[in-house]
Amino acid sequence: MSGRPEHQAPPEIFYNDEEARKYTRNTRMIEIQLTMSERAVELLCLPEDQPCHILDLGCGSGLSGETLSEQGHTWTGVDISSAMLNVAKEKEVEGDLLLGDLGQGLPFRAGAFDGAISISALQWLCNADQTTHNPSKRLYKFFSTLYSCLSRGSRAVFQFYPENSSQVELITSQAMKAGFTGGLVVDYPNSTKAKKIFLCLMTGGSQPLPAALGVDSREGASNQIAFSSKRDRVKQLRSGKAPKKSRDWILEKKDRRRRQGKETRDDSKYTGRKRPSHVW
Repeated sequence: MSGRPEHQAPPEIFYNDEEARKYTRNTRMIEIQLTMSERAVELLCLPEDQPCHILDLGCGSGLSGETLSEQGHTWTGVDISSAMLNVAKEKEVEGDLLLGDLGQGLPFRAGAFDGAISISALQWLCNADQTTHNPSKRLYKFFSTLYSCLSRGSRAVFQFYPENSSQVELITSQAMKAGFTGGLVVDYPNSTKAKKIFLCLMTGGSQPLPAALGVDSREGASNQIAFSSKRDRVKQLRSGKAPKKSRDWILEKKDRRRRQGKETRDDSKYTGRKRPSHVW
């Protein structure tokens, strides 16, 4: 059987009473969760010395919420496991708790939150645990309702464990479709144990991605994978416009120049063809 929890059972079943208790007893697990939560909050780039209202997606037993409380923020947590939420209530966490399936969307009013974090939960939405589940539709429903309940200019940061590149493509494409910009930040990419992947989503247009940890400044760019430009390309395709620099785009531009009476080269089979790149 696969070692990945999401392949063993649906989250509401996998995180039963026994599994939920581990989050209050396993000190190593607690330390890892808290470290990732602190990094996620850092990547939110919240205003200094200003309390914010944060949404904790897949809040579990409230470990990431404790990090938010310690930093002076209020928070609301959503999780599909009633057992995990029961542990959070027993611990008397300071946040509000809601039982819910992220794939069915979020029920909050527009602009209700100043940011959102999620630790080790996003990959669960890529599974079809029921015959009615469609991962693409569930991800889009989740991201579109998340976009609505975030204030403009705010961010959402997801630490997650993608199974493969196709899963990353599925997640990022649905986030872009919902209106987000952003990309991936990979901390400690050369370490097997310390490597962590964060998806940083932004609601206020394209912004620079935060620097990754554990990389040389000269290598930082390779560990920040933005998909903003790709999102612009998707928007062009959806609007029916030819992507910039494509053959159709070049032909349209040449036709426009001819109508304006400007000198233009004749079309040929080589028009718009990409030249091979050379390394000297």
